[in-house]
Amino acid sequence: MTRDQHVLVVEDDALVRLASVQSLQLAAFDATGVGSAEEALAYLDTTRVGALVSDVRLPGASGLELLAHCRERRPDVPVILMTGHGDISMAVTAMRDGAYDFIEKPFASERLVETVRRALEHGQLIHENRALRSALAIERTPTSRIIGRSPAIEQIRRLIANVAPTDAPVLIHGDTGSGKELIARSLHEMSTRGEKPFLAVNCAALPETMFESEMFGYEAGAFTGASKRRIGKIEHASGGTLFLDEIESMPLALQAKLLRVLQEGTLERLGSNQPIRVDCRIVAAVKGDIEHLMASGQFRRDLFYRLNVVTVTLPPLSERREDIVPLFEAFVLDAAVRYARPARRIPPEFAHALMQRAWPGNIRELRNAADRFVLGIEDAPATFEIESATGKRDSLRERVDQFERAVIADTLARCGGVVAVAAEHLQVGKATLYEKLKRYGITGANDAPHTQGP
Repeated sequence: MTRDQHVLVVEDDALVRLASVQSLQLAAFDATGVGSAEEALAYLDTTRVGALVSDVRLPGASGLELLAHCRERRPDVPVILMTGHGDISMAVTAMRDGAYDFIEKPFASERLVETVRRALEHGQLIHENRALRSALAIERTPTSRIIGRSPAIEQIRRLIANVAPTDAPVLIHGDTGSGKELIARSLHEMSTRGEKPFLAVNCAALPETMFESEMFGYEAGAFTGASKRRIGKIEHASGGTLFLDEIESMPLALQAKLLRVLQEGTLERLGSNQPIRVDCRIVAAVKGDIEHLMASGQFRRDLFYRLNVVTVTLPPLSERREDIVPLFEAFVLDAAVRYARPARRIPPEFAHALMQRAWPGNIRELRNAADRFVLGIEDAPATFEIESATGKRDSLRERVDQFERAVIADTLARCGGVVAVAAEHLQVGKATLYEKLKRYGITGANDAPHTQGP
């Protein structure tokens, strides 16, 4: 039992205090009793306490005053109030003020023990989530939030670090849920525009009739219902970055107007002939076959060439399986903080099942799975279907290769890139492991290959 699990009982009746402390000690809790709020406050100043059990009516300062002091000085300590029959309404009010629970006298020792047990678990959860929040709040570079060990992700991180400080337009290719907005945000945060606005617009979600007014804004009286001036997305993002997701959904007429903004650096609100100078970096994202859209006349080639100065291609998770478990681990930490739940350990068999799943919804689907895992909803990895992103089931050979590649890449990363150590963990020869690293295109090994096996 750690000191964080220590229980302090505050009760002026010596017999009740002794009985309460002994009941808790018999239940394997570390418990101490004092007779007043003043003694309790002095004790709290010098000793780490996991839970506080206090009578409401005490000589000197009351249990309610002790609660108020605790909420101010030790807000992480759950407080349980012991009340007489006439104090119940007072105790309910105290719970609204931050008390964890109350017990009505006389109470059975089992009731005290169970209430304290729940309070300690609650306090421990608060500590764990505070630690998680601290871990998640550690200052990191924007590219470090692009999680993964695959060669593709490593190349993307290098590319972002290289082009982010410039104003070069960037076109991101990737399937739904693959993390295109995260790439755009990283480009923004690492640029000189990082302190300015970042606006994300999903072009597919804007009705065509509203597209122009939303993007370019309008003057009062420009159309029926336009009672006052409205600043459009492009103007609002001036000085910062505008992320246009699924830009292939933008109407052709608006594509021409956007091209003019990019070329001239000005726009006109609806209902106005006055050009307004804007300065925003455009990062666009497309999914699907953009060449087909241009060939069919659904997307302007001149706009594509203007946007396609730098291209970032995000492969689906099915093509970078070694990234699945690190991503899932990060999402579990995030979900534990959001839901105030413990960050559950990921069993090896569950991790292996994660790497075998197709994940057609990519990172978005993986994040949802992590949420369900933290909430205790998804515990049966055997229910995962192993299919390719196209919906076609992989052959046995393909499944084995995908799994082997992911396991090798994960083990190598955990062993710091040292092939000898990774080979020992995998129980294969170094020459065999080098051959597989070459076959699967896995990078990150930091010791030179040997011409002979071990």
